[in-house]
Amino acid sequence: MISCLPSIARAGKLIRAGDLSALELVEFCLAQIQRYESAVRAWVLVDADGAREQAARMEEELRKGHDRGLLHGIPIGIKDIIDVEGLPTRAGSPLRENHVADRDASVVASLRERGAVIVGKTVTTEFAGFDPPPTRNPWNENHTPGGSSSGSAAAVAAQMCMAALGTQTGGSITRPASYCGIAGLKPTHAVVDMNGIVPLSQGLDHVGPIAPAAGDLRLVFRALVDRSDDQLRVHQTTGPPRFSRIEEYFMESADENVREVTRAALDRLQETSLESCHQSLPPSFDEVHTMHRRIMAADAAGYHRDQFLKSPASFGPNISSLIQDGLQLPAADYQAALDHQQRFRSDVESLFQDGRIAVTPATDTTAPGRLNTTGDPRFQSPWSYAGLPTVNIPCGLDSQGMPCGLQLIGPRDSEERVLAAAIWCEQRLGLNDSPPMLSQTC
Repeated sequence: MISCLPSIARAGKLIRAGDLSALELVEFCLAQIQRYESAVRAWVLVDADGAREQAARMEEELRKGHDRGLLHGIPIGIKDIIDVEGLPTRAGSPLRENHVADRDASVVASLRERGAVIVGKTVTTEFAGFDPPPTRNPWNENHTPGGSSSGSAAAVAAQMCMAALGTQTGGSITRPASYCGIAGLKPTHAVVDMNGIVPLSQGLDHVGPIAPAAGDLRLVFRALVDRSDDQLRVHQTTGPPRFSRIEEYFMESADENVREVTRAALDRLQETSLESCHQSLPPSFDEVHTMHRRIMAADAAGYHRDQFLKSPASFGPNISSLIQDGLQLPAADYQAALDHQQRFRSDVESLFQDGRIAVTPATDTTAPGRLNTTGDPRFQSPWSYAGLPTVNIPCGLDSQGMPCGLQLIGPRDSEERVLAAAIWCEQRLGLNDSPPMLSQTC
């Protein structure tokens, strides 16, 4: 019996060698849920019997010579705005209390096709907005795990599953991954199918994996997009990555503890042949956050309008404020935001000249020490706005023992290159930190 979860790649090798079973992995995750869920509150629904049945089926398929590949037998959690057939998709809202999905979202179907075992539904903020969830940060239960993919990040950090799906409209994959000391991938906008996912803003929404490390992210991403090896190699490079370090705004606005940990990590990478240069932001960056909010508000209002006007008291205060802003937004202002978004997407291409990848702190602070917030998305939302792929990896702990993350950003459709750079960085940083609560089991 395992005492800690291995990487997805390692688990796959052990399963195929007969040294580990899918059922053992599921039982470990279920035991972690039983041990820590009362403190962490990461799950809306745990489908324990269903997960065991799926794991047994994966074992039987292997015995018969049917290997589904990338994720065969791997336990995964699904954010509760994503449909899983036969399970409710409540989206953190009392309005959807009686909802039951009649089919899998496209991303869930892709995971199943590659052999994933669906453990259950993880907590989301209400309609993936800003109203805080009940979930706690496994590193410190008095700190927020971030949002809106709160449960997905907390569940992965507490080893309750080997990976989880999250979504991001502003910073909802990157920020909780950073706060919880794990890895997260926000792919290029529209690269991963959003069919079967409750939208917040169709012009800004992304779906992607959260996992312990970048190598795990890569395997889940490949399962989600199902591309050929030739397609995946298009943006890959050999040798050390080349970085554009963005000091302006990001380093300037980050708390001192975040700057200290981030700079120490970058200095360490520099010592091992990291080639980097400093890069300035384009003038259009100045309006990014204002315009991002406009688009998000207008899109949210468009989706929720009828139900909100019928029953406004059924919505939390933060999602209500967003919808109200959208309902009051003049059409000309919305169009101006869309025009600015296109301009900013063009302007930021300069950050990636000569095959470079941009790097910033993932968040402006470590996880805030209160539960009435999901944190500030201002370091992540520019890249959701631009629709560019980003990867968060842990880069160290601050003086209070809370995780900090590096955010790597690439041009459109460069997920494989950004993930390769993230793996390169992880190998050289050599970090192996885990939440203090896991000292009881790992």
